[in-house]
Amino acid sequence: MKKLYIVFLLLISVGFSAVSQTKTFTITETTTQAPKANYQLASRFSPNKLKKLIYSTTVDPHWLKLSNRFWYEYETPNGKLWYLVDPVAKSKKQIFDNAKLAAEITTAIRDPFDAQHLPLENLKFSSDEKQISFEVKSTIDELKKDRKDKKDADSMQKKVFFFNYDIASAKLTEVPNYSKPKAKPSWGSVAPDSSAIIFSRNYNLYWMDKENYKKAVKNEEDSTIVEHQLTKDGVKFYSYGSDGDGENNEEQEKNNKKRRRAYVLWSPNSKYFVLDRTDSRKVKDLWVVNNITAGRPTLETYKYQMPGEPDAPIDELLLFNFASKTFKKLNTAAFKDQSVSVWGAPSLNKDRDNEFRPSIWLGNNSKIYFSRTSRDLKRVDVCTVDINTDVVTPVIDERFNTYVEINRPGLVNDGNEIIHWSERDGWAHFYLFDGNGKLKSQITKGAFHCESIVNIDEKNRVLYFTANGREAKEDPYYLHLYRINFDGSGIKLLNPGDFDHAVNMNDENKYFINNFSRVNTVPKSVLMDNTGKKIMDLETADLSLLMATGYKFPEPFKVKADDGITDIYGVMYKPFNFDPAKKYPIIEYVYPGPQTEAVNKSFGKSMDRTDRLAQFGYVVITVGNRGGNPARSKWYHTYGYGNLRDYGLADKKAAVEQLADRYSYIDASKVGITGHSGGGFMSTAAMLVYPDFFKVAVSNAGNHDNSIYNRWWSEKHHGVKEIVSAKGDTTFKYSIDKNPDLAKNLKGHLMLMTGDVDNNVHPANTIRVANALMKAGKRFEFVIIPGQRHAFGDLTEYAFWKLADHFNKYLIGDFSQSDQVNILEMDREIEQKK
Repeated sequence: MKKLYIVFLLLISVGFSAVSQTKTFTITETTTQAPKANYQLASRFSPNKLKKLIYSTTVDPHWLKLSNRFWYEYETPNGKLWYLVDPVAKSKKQIFDNAKLAAEITTAIRDPFDAQHLPLENLKFSSDEKQISFEVKSTIDELKKDRKDKKDADSMQKKVFFFNYDIASAKLTEVPNYSKPKAKPSWGSVAPDSSAIIFSRNYNLYWMDKENYKKAVKNEEDSTIVEHQLTKDGVKFYSYGSDGDGENNEEQEKNNKKRRRAYVLWSPNSKYFVLDRTDSRKVKDLWVVNNITAGRPTLETYKYQMPGEPDAPIDELLLFNFASKTFKKLNTAAFKDQSVSVWGAPSLNKDRDNEFRPSIWLGNNSKIYFSRTSRDLKRVDVCTVDINTDVVTPVIDERFNTYVEINRPGLVNDGNEIIHWSERDGWAHFYLFDGNGKLKSQITKGAFHCESIVNIDEKNRVLYFTANGREAKEDPYYLHLYRINFDGSGIKLLNPGDFDHAVNMNDENKYFINNFSRVNTVPKSVLMDNTGKKIMDLETADLSLLMATGYKFPEPFKVKADDGITDIYGVMYKPFNFDPAKKYPIIEYVYPGPQTEAVNKSFGKSMDRTDRLAQFGYVVITVGNRGGNPARSKWYHTYGYGNLRDYGLADKKAAVEQLADRYSYIDASKVGITGHSGGGFMSTAAMLVYPDFFKVAVSNAGNHDNSIYNRWWSEKHHGVKEIVSAKGDTTFKYSIDKNPDLAKNLKGHLMLMTGDVDNNVHPANTIRVANALMKAGKRFEFVIIPGQRHAFGDLTEYAFWKLADHFNKYLIGDFSQSDQVNILEMDREIEQKK
């Protein structure tokens, strides 16, 4: 309060005489403090800080091969511990005494360690499961083996020590003269019997034997390595392996002669392998320019088919006879511009620590399973190939008036029966077919969504699978594990509880780890058997450091979609210093689907776009929409088919309106919206379709013009019309509404961001919106993230603070950061050096 003393001269007329008088008045003036966003509170929950507040939240088991046992590591604020669990004995024990082991390692290395700080790396069990081995990095500098001069750049490395530890005797042994091996090269596809390794070079296929591969693992430049060429006609964009995707033109030229990955799948007996070769030469080029590379800016050229374009990539399925070093192209043709995909066999959980595990095709030594899909995605065939006769046989067909989705089938008794996932009755369920494609029975039925096959018990004819939406009075997205007999009888829920569950089952179908939580509960992990009986509690996450900061769990909610009928589910995030007597602007963090919805169901470590944003002084919500997550009915998932720009907007608006009616602390006159990729597209669309409702938006990497986004996503979720002429010629017609079409509608404050080398959602998507807004005479902000791909890479933090500043100016009214050149919160996170 300020008091102003003002003196007025009063002239009072009495008759014909004037009397002069003075009087003093006190006037009270109220000055309101400028609104402030809580930058300090938001800065406490950066990704780097959260790493020091949240440690392990799930048990990730390493199943052993000779028993039902497994080991895992678990970290808390007290450090890491390593456990060995025996489900049969119902025992859980530390593999070693941390304090004792730290002392022995300190003695051997001469670097100090203690029980809370044991930097063990690459821990593995021996083949007899009686010993473990691990590595420890020291502070000792040593010359790299492939270098000769210590003065050369990057010639030195920290010496790594290798140890064996006998579990029964608790004896630690250092392996002398240990040389840390290089990781498995990414280019090698190893045969199941390890006899051969396939790779590509200069667009052609090559192979080498096991002994030469060992040399290459040690030193790829070893001149004594012997390799053999399999093909000679490979060219760029019609190659037998990698085309150098993600490399700029200069890098591709330099790397063409290096070994690259070949995407092959082997037969179980290592005699054959199959390769999907794609001819993209007629597909039109697209380009991005990296302006911040050293020297001249670099150009990256890649093939990118856009919706409706006639020149499609052509998929070919090649079968190689490795013994004769010959191959043939299989006749898989059925649809124009079809896509072909060979399924790999499911990997065993017990093989997870084997980095040289082979990639094997789904099938047996004489039969391969693959899918072929029409361009309009309304027709899918599950097919087999007989490698002895080259005959392709359609086994199961899927037909729908919108797009068809498909999952890898489960084979029973070597393919004599097939468990097939399908949405043919409007819900995702499992069906049992015989090996010839005749339907035997529907295994699961009802108004719920089956997600995936976990395991198949052929002997007892039991299917283990995950599903959601079956349990009453639960969020329908919460995932559970079930078992059911092949004939559809005996369905049983194995991990009950009103939580989202993630399971990991051993290959023998006897035990599984059940990790479960909600967004508002502490994560827990238990061990269970295949009847649903709990064997033991394993872990409860330690969130004590997080809670000490004042952290509060978000709140799940349910509202109606804009139709007033469909339930949609969301999560509300509030400032941790929340005052229910205040009014808060509301921000929606959005992703429209259709692959998923940006709505967390379990507790997670990432809080950037929700919890942290709320701390500035907002209520932040994420909520689903019709046409979003596929883990509902087929009707729900395909709601946006044919209306890809606007389909989810009415539900996002309806959710805010209902929550504002429900809670007086939400200010529905100050609504913001933001998202990335599809969410960037949706947030701008919201500003243009409902310009009087959504007042502020930040749209990152949005596919604003889906006519120039990739064909597969756009044609699938919006639809493309297949036109067959009287002559039998097939063409495709595509038309879609775009954000630039509505630029004249903008009223609020919009910020657009894009990475300038985004080769997923091309920067042209954002530039076209900017162009339309400029031509419409609109004010907006446009931010280029230099040298960054779709996710913004190491400039993600910068993008977050730019986003925050924008909302804080126009929703809270805090312009205090405008006169700051540096983003202070980022400066405080970085050690200042001279």
